[in-house]
Amino acid sequence: MLERTVYSEDHEIFRSTVKKFVEKEIVPFHSQWEKDGVVSREVWRSAGENGLLCSFVPPEYGGPGGDFLHTAIVTEELAKVDASGVAFHLHSGIVAPYILNHGTEEQKKKWLPGMCSGQIIGAIAMTEPGAGSDLAGIKTSAVRDGDDYTLNGQKTFISNGHLADLVITACKTDASAGAKGISLLVVERNDGGFTRGRNLEKIGWKAQDTSELFYADVKVTPDRMIGKENMGFKYLMEELAQERLIVGIRAASTIEAALSETVEYTKGREAFGKTIFSFQNTRFKLAEAKTKATVVRNFIDHCLELHMMEALDANDAAMAKLFATETMCEVLDDCLQLFGGYGYMWEYPIARLWAGQRITRIAGGSSEVMKEIIARTL
Repeated sequence: MLERTVYSEDHEIFRSTVKKFVEKEIVPFHSQWEKDGVVSREVWRSAGENGLLCSFVPPEYGGPGGDFLHTAIVTEELAKVDASGVAFHLHSGIVAPYILNHGTEEQKKKWLPGMCSGQIIGAIAMTEPGAGSDLAGIKTSAVRDGDDYTLNGQKTFISNGHLADLVITACKTDASAGAKGISLLVVERNDGGFTRGRNLEKIGWKAQDTSELFYADVKVTPDRMIGKENMGFKYLMEELAQERLIVGIRAASTIEAALSETVEYTKGREAFGKTIFSFQNTRFKLAEAKTKATVVRNFIDHCLELHMMEALDANDAAMAKLFATETMCEVLDDCLQLFGGYGYMWEYPIARLWAGQRITRIAGGSSEVMKEIIARTL
């Protein structure tokens, strides 16, 4: 691999802390969380105590006062061990920025300290049964009723949906205006009329609590509006670039983890009197995988550098997500093949990676949507 230059010495010291936390607090328990369909609240609070959450939030709002690269490091280290249930990246890198970048001073002081400590777990609810990548097609509505908004609708495929204490909910405040009528309202755990449906059974990411959410005449005060009314779509578009970069960061580390796992397995497993690694086809497949891993890693690191200079645009982010996830799925399929029948057994990490990472070509904007975004620049 080429030498990485995106992180400073201080960042790498932080990485050592994250690695120790992951090995002690997450790896021993993740298989049980997969059976439970949800991770423990305790690991969230422990992560907050160790400074792993919302790294870029300033100290005045209860944060560590770091930068996005600290969040990227947490994301990488979780991906390396396939800790798919622990959605710190969503909470820190996707949900918190809406409040930090678009919230009022009162909202920042109310919610960010709890999110940094792990006492408040965040989620964002965009997808609906009839609207996924087409955000303009959402039906959840918020109608002004006296001093409050009355929120009605349904969301699905919401990560952190079961654990979330705070859900930023995309809704229509002007049903006639399409995308220009979308607003973002914060719904809290104990709001009347807000309920959670079943924890959805998925083919992968089994420890991640992915839920349905229901809003039945939920009363939301105007001070829980993120930004201005009918400006939600604009905020979503602004923050999606970072979300898609995070997906790319996870993919780059996942490719490297899968490659390492497969090299080790093929060097130890024998067939026809010699190791699987000794067959030319195996070496060629792994050589291709290493090349792809190197290219993805360097492209993602370049995008990280652009992002830290506030120069990563929607097109760059779309290319990062598209290339990283599509390449990752190619590599995972090739690696699983080299495991033979064992690669299809859930106890093997490669099986869990192969099943879990398939969603990355859909969530956060499908590969087809990424291609549309990129094609507009041609």
